[in-house]
Amino acid sequence: MTLLILGGCGYVGSVLVKKLLTQGHTVIVLDTMWFGNPLPSHPNLSVHQADIRDEHDYPMKGVDRIIHLANIANDPCGDLDAKLLWEVNVLATMRLIEAAIKHEVKQFIFASSGSVYGIKEEKDVIETLSLVPISNYNKTKMISERVLLSYQDQINIQCIRPATVCGFSPRTRLDVSVNMLTMQALTNKKITVFGGQQVRPNIHIQDLTDAFIHAFAFEKSGGIYNAGFENISIVHIAEKIAARIPAKIEITQSNDPRSYRLNSDRLLKTGFKPKYGIEFAITELIDAYKDARLTDTENGYNIKKMNQLLIK
Repeated sequence: MTLLILGGCGYVGSVLVKKLLTQGHTVIVLDTMWFGNPLPSHPNLSVHQADIRDEHDYPMKGVDRIIHLANIANDPCGDLDAKLLWEVNVLATMRLIEAAIKHEVKQFIFASSGSVYGIKEEKDVIETLSLVPISNYNKTKMISERVLLSYQDQINIQCIRPATVCGFSPRTRLDVSVNMLTMQALTNKKITVFGGQQVRPNIHIQDLTDAFIHAFAFEKSGGIYNAGFENISIVHIAEKIAARIPAKIEITQSNDPRSYRLNSDRLLKTGFKPKYGIEFAITELIDAYKDARLTDTENGYNIKKMNQLLIK
């Protein structure tokens, strides 16, 4: 099977691509490479450095399925340049789905976000609840979903709404909660928690990439699927880390009120079974730091790298 992975050099993409190649697929990656290219060479892999806003660069000939991971990620980066955010996350997504239909691609899988729900009082956040996004980034994910689903009579579409991702990758992000707090403990022996009582869903990067691959099996059952399996408070995450790494936990005020629990029963009912979690993520991050596979560099923080790119 031939697969096109948009954003295949990123945090999630670099893990996903390795799995797909191991399974024997032919993989085409399109990525701006703003954060580099950590992918090793492989006879079944071709990597194209391009911007998804340029529809002339879409290598879709012979592609069976697309997994769309490319976007301006997280709230701070989205606030840097509103025009860039909407062009990349929404306008380019519309062009991509239209090109996919034109090239008779069988399935389009979109990485949305569990944060599209906004602030919820419900004990479990399920896919049928209303969306009340509170940031520009969240809004682009919501609109992108609606754009994609408007084409579902022409192509099989799945929108996966992941929780906050954690765990090691060839391009590990250090601005997501578990990874960030673990790195703070490793480098400063201090963990700074903003607020702390907010409950957030989490998913290990291995489980998320497995979920994308699992979606191949139910390509004709389109729609939206939550993907998050550990709903715990930020301070609880810090406590788990401090139990492994001697570090002081410092709690400060937060202006981020989001607190919600993702319910992923719909995905579980398709037969998907998560295998990893926060504890495993902490362990692998510690191991990667000890053997120098993981370092505290600016490339791990999207906002720092985006600032550099936009200044240029």
